[in-house]
Amino acid sequence: MRMYDQSIRSFLTEASSSSPTPGGGSAAALSAGLGASMGAMVANLTSGPKFDAVRNRMREIAREMEAAIERSEAVLRADIAAFSRFMDALALPKGTVGEQARRKQALEDAAAAAAEVPLSLMLLCHPLLIVLNEEAGAVNRNVISDWGIAAIMLEAAMQSAWLTVEINLKSMKNETAATQLRRRGEELLEQGEAMKRAVLEHVRKRM
Repeated sequence: MRMYDQSIRSFLTEASSSSPTPGGGSAAALSAGLGASMGAMVANLTSGPKFDAVRNRMREIAREMEAAIERSEAVLRADIAAFSRFMDALALPKGTVGEQARRKQALEDAAAAAAEVPLSLMLLCHPLLIVLNEEAGAVNRNVISDWGIAAIMLEAAMQSAWLTVEINLKSMKNETAATQLRRRGEELLEQGEAMKRAVLEHVRKRM
């Protein structure tokens, strides 16, 4: 069953259980999906004769947001898989020098994957926030608050994903790769925060 085919209650029940998955990375992906859904809704509601000039653009935005919902679900699945990979690496034998070396490499690879998955979520949210900022003055004013909520949810997804990146960076022994991931993540985080603030400023002016 696809993750988003679950009921909301069953997902929340799983997330609140003692099982480590779905965890924070999954919650971040779900937040991104919710944000994209709000963006798609507002774009779909920016219709009618008064929106003739932007109708085609709004259709494009709705499609982009809907595609992002699917991609966020893929990230959610990847996050669970990355955690499982890390746990499998921890369980590898370490009785001999050879086993220790293989386990060490497996843990390094798993940590890198566990950091790259949430970074991919940040990369998914970033262009959506750009769209929200650029089009805040064009969308249907009657649902402008939902446009702001889309920005809040997407930026929250970025913030949440970044925490998952950070904790996995600590397990990476490849300092060059870890530094590159950190720099990229911090850049995305800073830009995401700035765009959310800009969107909310537009939203409040039109409310």
